[in-house]
Amino acid sequence: MDRKTPASVLFLMFVFLFSYIHGNLEGDALHKLRSSVSDPNNALQSWDSTLPNPCTWHNITCNVDDSVVRVDLGNAGLSGQLVPELGLLEDLQYLELYNNNISGTIPSELGNLTNLVSLDLYLNNFTGSIPDTLGNLKKLRFLRLNNNSLSGTYPAISCQEKFHQMAPSHNSHHLPSHNSHHLSVLLIKNSYVE
Repeated sequence: MDRKTPASVLFLMFVFLFSYIHGNLEGDALHKLRSSVSDPNNALQSWDSTLPNPCTWHNITCNVDDSVVRVDLGNAGLSGQLVPELGLLEDLQYLELYNNNISGTIPSELGNLTNLVSLDLYLNNFTGSIPDTLGNLKKLRFLRLNNNSLSGTYPAISCQEKFHQMAPSHNSHHLPSHNSHHLSVLLIKNSYVE
């Protein structure tokens, strides 16, 4: 007897398999972050890489498709460095890592997060220049990098929507003159800006 599998069953199997693989890619990227930082307050304690996706982890928000859209780790007491794998979180809209002790450079792979609306890395210990790849973030509305030790030139961010806030204070850098028409609010205090 020749039995055909209904198309709807095949479709559901494909969706499940895609969700499982996609969740694992995001989980692997976030677990790589967990491995690269010290977490004295156990903010990442629920981040278990053996789970099928990270949507059950604390400080992670997912959309209805089980894709990570928000990472909320502000004021978590983290120290260490960011990892380039964060650039794999293709649906991420909010990356909140403010007021920690994260050091090193900002990974250029964050420029792959084309759905990013808010990038909050202020009150950390970042050094080096701001990656030019942040210019790829056309949906970015909030860029807060103040109170770090960043230098260089802010990338030309040609977003379609205007910024609500760009906070470069306590850094030493240059703002391109062609960027200023995209900003609704530019906060510059205690900075060296040309």
